[in-house]
Amino acid sequence: MTLSLEDKKAIVTEVSEVAAQAHALVGADYRGLTVGDMAELRQAARKAGVYLKVVRNTLARRAVTGTGFECVQEVLVGPLLLAFSIEEPGSAARLIKDFAKTHTALVTKVVAFGGKLYDPGDLDALSKLPTREEALSQLMAVMKAPVGKLARTLAEPHAKLVRTVAAVREQKQAA
Repeated sequence: MTLSLEDKKAIVTEVSEVAAQAHALVGADYRGLTVGDMAELRQAARKAGVYLKVVRNTLARRAVTGTGFECVQEVLVGPLLLAFSIEEPGSAARLIKDFAKTHTALVTKVVAFGGKLYDPGDLDALSKLPTREEALSQLMAVMKAPVGKLARTLAEPHAKLVRTVAAVREQKQAA
């Protein structure tokens, strides 16, 4: 299918806008996936908040120019499916990793995060990044711990006094 110049410009603009606001990029070779598999992957991507697009490499190179993903320009080779994490940094990595477990034809080729290009083996580390809710709950647990410890420390002398009085009372009642 040939694209007109206007269509190519529209694709470059769309991908560039997504890349400018995305947290991470995962590129995967999709050869061997059926149309049904691709539809299933796209549906999972919509649920996960991941922008998924198959783009010609020349258009993809132009689209990532001037964004944090400029580092991937040299490795955009062969048929690639680009997955951009829009909402959470690890969502695209989780999507590709989980989908590749059941569909071995999907092979990770490009992993980029924070303006740096990583080895495709680092997909696992990126996929383990906490979601926003998990990160907030971890932060709140860290912030709450010192306050709870202070409250227990301040309450302990009174509790010890109460236990001592109760022990004396039981000893007197037993005598």
